[in-house]
Amino acid sequence: MVGAFLATGLLMFVLGLTGWVRRAMEAVPMPIVMAMVAGVFLRFGIDLVLAFRDGLWIAAPMAAAFFLLSAVARAGRVLPPLIGALIVGAVAVWLRGEFNPPAGVLFAFADPQFFVPQFSWAAMFELVVPLAITVLVVQNGQGFAVLTAGGHRPPINAITVACGLGAMVTGLFGAVSTCLTGPVNAILASAGERDRQYTAALSVALLALGFGAMAPFFTRLLLATPPAFIATLAGLAMLRVLQSAFQISFRGAFSFGALVCFLVTVADVPIFRIGAPFWGLLLGLMASHLLERADFRRAKEQNP
Repeated sequence: MVGAFLATGLLMFVLGLTGWVRRAMEAVPMPIVMAMVAGVFLRFGIDLVLAFRDGLWIAAPMAAAFFLLSAVARAGRVLPPLIGALIVGAVAVWLRGEFNPPAGVLFAFADPQFFVPQFSWAAMFELVVPLAITVLVVQNGQGFAVLTAGGHRPPINAITVACGLGAMVTGLFGAVSTCLTGPVNAILASAGERDRQYTAALSVALLALGFGAMAPFFTRLLLATPPAFIATLAGLAMLRVLQSAFQISFRGAFSFGALVCFLVTVADVPIFRIGAPFWGLLLGLMASHLLERADFRRAKEQNP
């Protein structure tokens, strides 16, 4: 696996330098890409609803705090809605006695383990291509789509190069490949002035270093909280992104291809070790080329 992680990182690095990734992403219409995002993020919305069934007295006050702070703009500027929901949820969990820490010491620092990579042709054929497609198309594709929908212009090639370099470093410690995740960027681009959202990204980067250093502590902390708390917090964070994804996907051109992409992604059936979001993009693009050729002609006329 470590050898496959390193080879995947090298492949991403080379593809980023060649500019192939940007050309490939630009070839897929935005409605189809956002349909993939909607299909991936849909489970967050469904889990939010199910949280009311499984943990009503945790989900309800969290949702109430979120919507109240969202509705009252002045209060929302003082206390961001998602942070308010987090605080209210933590209090609800504590009052109901549903915080169940594991036996032993709760607080602990990470102890990174270095792995000497081993390479085999079997691992290269079985793992590198699925890993690269998952990172470049599924994970990074979500991040690019979310940022573009939020009015940003992500440097696709530079990000791909950085992900490749990062994957080669983290792979030596047995970590999965570095990627531009959709949910994190969705939260970062969901509030505040667009030109200043980069400050949130820098803050998240610093916090991620701290969370990584104390990964055992935070893992035990999250495992000690009820699933309804996590599901509610994640669902509330994704609501606006889901709304935007559905609006962009089905409001105009390429809507049939977007529908095919959405359905395949939601079905979540992997093929050849490659996740359903990739096949959703591929089949959605094929459906649009077959049945929505006029949309491609209009898009080409508008962007020659």
